[in-house]
Amino acid sequence: MSAHLILGGARSGKSRFAQGIAEAHAGDIELIVTAEILDKEMRERVAKHQAERPAHWHVTEAPLDLPAAVARLAQPGACVLVDCLTLWLSNILCTQPDTLEQRVQALGTAIQAAQGQLLLVSNEVGWSIVPENKLARLFRDEQGRLNQRVAALCDEVTLVAAGLPLRLKGGGV
Repeated sequence: MSAHLILGGARSGKSRFAQGIAEAHAGDIELIVTAEILDKEMRERVAKHQAERPAHWHVTEAPLDLPAAVARLAQPGACVLVDCLTLWLSNILCTQPDTLEQRVQALGTAIQAAQGQLLLVSNEVGWSIVPENKLARLFRDEQGRLNQRVAALCDEVTLVAAGLPLRLKGGGV
């Protein structure tokens, strides 16, 4: 198993970087998406991502049950790309906040049991001002905790800024 966390800010190039790693994989590529299309802007963002990725990739939608999707798809020889942990966390906090710890633990278990190559994309959101409202502060804090927990489980961690990767943990790119 090889797990790689790819972090970055909004429009940093993190998804493109992860996609490049996945495209180098010789076998099937499983993409797990966590976005829910709730408005026109998100529909446009999803359409842009769909247009940018190869049509032969297998896509699984997992807005809430990400641990089960990772466990099912991260099999020997597979390359699984999760895009992204940030939207998954947001989905949970907005719909089922009482299940957060249980779901994060389940994701940790799935990452540890994963076989093949696992790429996890997540936003780094803690470098800005302290948000004004309680939910935004909770989200920022929980995203930081989630990134720390996932990073501890991964063999590699890369921060992408301005489209450039900076290795934080693990082997070469």
